[in-house]
Parts: sequence; C-alpha cells; structure tokens
Amino acid sequence: MQGDFHKFRAMDARNSNPITMEAPDLTRQPPRSPRERVGGYVILGRAIDKCRADIAGTVGDYHTDCPTDHLLLDWKGVEYPDLRQQVESGADDEAIARWLDGVGRPKTPEEKEAWNEQMEKLVPYEVPAMRDFITREAERLGLDAKTLTLFDYLETDDARSFGG
Repeated sequence: MQGDFHKFRAMDARNSNPITMEAPDLTRQPPRSPRERVGGYVILGRAIDKCRADIAGTVGDYHTDCPTDHLLLDWKGVEYPDLRQQVESGADDEAIARWLDGVGRPKTPEEKEAWNEQMEKLVPYEVPAMRDFITREAERLGLDAKTLTLFDYLETDDARSFGG
C-alpha cells in the first residue's frame, strides 16, 4: 500500500516490550480495498489497516470491530480483541494471516476460496438487516442498492471520501 503512514510506538502485547509500528493515516487515505487478499482472505487487509490506524490514533471516520470485519471474524470463529492483540504485537500482515489460519474454525483452501467468492458477490440489499442502510448509502452515492455489492459500495465510498 502506498500513501501516508504514521509511525508510532506501541507495547508488544506478547511481552510488553516497546515496538515501532507503521499505520496508514486513514484521515488522509482509505484502507485497502476489501478485495485485496492477505493470506488468501478478502477483508483481512482492510481490517488490519483500520486496526493499526485505530491503535495509532489515525483511524478517522472508519470503524473497527464493524460488521464488515465480522463477516470474516465470525466465519472463522474469532473475536475482534484477539485480532487486535495480534496487530498490537507488531505482527506483519502475513504473520496475522498465519495466525488466523491456525485459530477459530479450521477452513480448507477450497472453503476459503468459496467464502471469498461469496463475499465478492454479497449484495447487502438482499440481507434484510442491511437493506435500509445500503438503500440510504446507495442513494447518497447515486448507485442502485438492488445490485450494489458490498465491496463496490466500500470502494466507491472510499473514493468519494478521498476525492476519487
């Protein structure tokens, strides 16, 4: 990822040693696309970016521990505080992905790929609990809520928020 990053000092959650981490400044740029795969998972890179930015105090208007993050976390059977602890430890993206592979509900590569494809095609309008939200957001962005995928919504909202 290119863009503005903020270096900050944190405590390694595993052993209380100080570490230096880099976090994207989400007041100046969006997190990664939810489509970008980290360790073979969609959504994970975006969740890591938001978590790092939250720790650094540069999360801006983004939310951590949000419904999008939980699409992945709930599927894997992992709690957000556990993911945050991995990020706070200073682990890089691939270490976090390896950790995710080893915790929660085990998933085969085929299950992971099928889930990724399902997430790529998810139309929030078809989910009753998401219908009102995505209808308002699609209208705000001038898009058709009935065909708008979650990832297209997030990318469009990111682009509009940062002048794209």
